[in-house]
Amino acid sequence: MAAPKKSALIVVDMQEDFCEPNGALAVKDGRGVVNYINELLSYTGFSLKIATQDFHPHDHISFASQHPGTKAFTSEHTIKNPENGEETQTTLLWPDHCVRGTKGVELIPELHQDKLSHTVHKGLDTRVEAYSAFGPPFRNPKISMSELDGILKGAGITDVFVVGLAYDFCVKCTAVDAMEHGYRTFLIEDGTKGVFQSKDAVEGLGKELKEKGVELVGADSTVVQALKG
Repeated sequence: MAAPKKSALIVVDMQEDFCEPNGALAVKDGRGVVNYINELLSYTGFSLKIATQDFHPHDHISFASQHPGTKAFTSEHTIKNPENGEETQTTLLWPDHCVRGTKGVELIPELHQDKLSHTVHKGLDTRVEAYSAFGPPFRNPKISMSELDGILKGAGITDVFVVGLAYDFCVKCTAVDAMEHGYRTFLIEDGTKGVFQSKDAVEGLGKELKEKGVELVGADSTVVQALKG
């Protein structure tokens, strides 16, 4: 007999710096998804409810300020695995954001933080980018991975539901990595917004996620409604 399913909700980076009106890397209408996320946090069907936070040092490699002559949102930088120079990741550079010790790193006050079972910090290693809540994209060897997978496996989680900010970066990468780590993974589209929100960008993102095995669902989907308890 198969083991019973156990579900976790992962609320990605609902932080001041990713939200209007004052965030350094504010996602348009990103703050607006918090009401629905709070509804999800009230669902009794989730065994775990986990928030993640970008928690960067002031000189993080993803900041355009650390690369003279570059511009946030347009310039790219190729990051090497510090332990294997042949493994690389090319990514956009960003404004300084979510620097620990600043207001921007904080979870927004509207989020019902009292409903959370855990908070996971990511992006602590100045040398590497970590969009995914599981850690950087490097696999040979893995470095600077977060405690998220251990928390999920320790609780016997089988299914993961992902919401938060931003859809096209940290939410996407967290969902893809959840699949890689062996969880059936759902991305609830009503609970997320992207940095780039054009129709083509959203459609392309959806296609990419489906190809990776992530299941895109809405608030009214049967699988989400079943978690209300």
